Amino acid sequence: MRKGFTRSFLFAASLAGGLMSQGALAADKVTYQLDWLPGGDKSPVYVGVQQGFFEAEGLEVSIASGRGSTDAITKIATGQADIGSADIGALMAAKAQDDSLPVKAVYSIFNQAPHAFFTLKKNGIAELTDIDGKKVATSPFTSSNAFLPLVLKGNGLAEDAVKLTKADPGALGPMLMNGGTDAIIAWVTNIALFADQAKATGNELVVLPWSDAGLELYSSSVVASDKFLSERPDVAKRFMRAFDKSLKFTHDNPRKAAEDLHSMVPEVDVDVVTAQIGDTMKLVVNSVSDRDGLGALTEERVALTWDWVAQAEKLEKGVLNPETVIDRDLLEAL
Repeated sequence: MRKGFTRSFLFAASLAGGLMSQGALAADKVTYQLDWLPGGDKSPVYVGVQQGFFEAEGLEVSIASGRGSTDAITKIATGQADIGSADIGALMAAKAQDDSLPVKAVYSIFNQAPHAFFTLKKNGIAELTDIDGKKVATSPFTSSNAFLPLVLKGNGLAEDAVKLTKADPGALGPMLMNGGTDAIIAWVTNIALFADQAKATGNELVVLPWSDAGLELYSSSVVASDKFLSERPDVAKRFMRAFDKSLKFTHDNPRKAAEDLHSMVPEVDVDVVTAQIGDTMKLVVNSVSDRDGLGALTEERVALTWDWVAQAEKLEKGVLNPETVIDRDLLEAL
């Protein structure tokens, strides 16, 4: 009896081990394309890996850094990635110029515009209209540049009211701190980074968000290729379930989320990323998400976003039905 029991146990253990191995081998691979370098605003996808949320859904997720929304959209459209993050405005503009672009927005990450002017208190720029005539530096890659003339005009300034210089993103902070520019354009997700730089140089940072100046729209979103959505719909649904869980975990546990990012990208600073997450979550969880739900892409706000994008890109509104860039199936499956 004892020997029979042992043989049965070993066989059962072997069978279980084999099934587990087969399960591990059967994990569906997904490539997630970032629209920029890893930072606090990108934490949720890293949390999904580190906390095992993707693994629990039978997914093996790899993450690729990017150089802007256009870069991310191109890589997703051409099959180099399945799904990723990009500015929905950039997707709308691209779709308006190429109706065959095989990419859809499936989930809103930022339901508010992240764009802002950053300056130092000593520069005397206390409100947006004070930017008139000032030197402003910006990255050549940021989607903020397209909205700048509209924000200036909407606040009673000429579209060319600032003396604009384009510089490498890494140079913007030093330029501001050493007096090379009066202000810079960046996302509010980077407040902690620039605040630390200001403090280190004996300065005080001032942030003027464009959302407070009338720019109301969707921004960073999860976008996916049509091929991924049509050929692997179950994988896409499992990915978004895990991502949604990861985003909520990041909101509730910013320090742990920062540590998860640091575990995979050691060069990021946990304290800075924790602060970045705090700033980022104001664009994610707010009165808009309270009203519409986390990740929602409402028809009304999608249309409002296209109004802004069409003006910014100098496109006729009629060249695009903004609903053609949206797929809500994954939202409905959460």
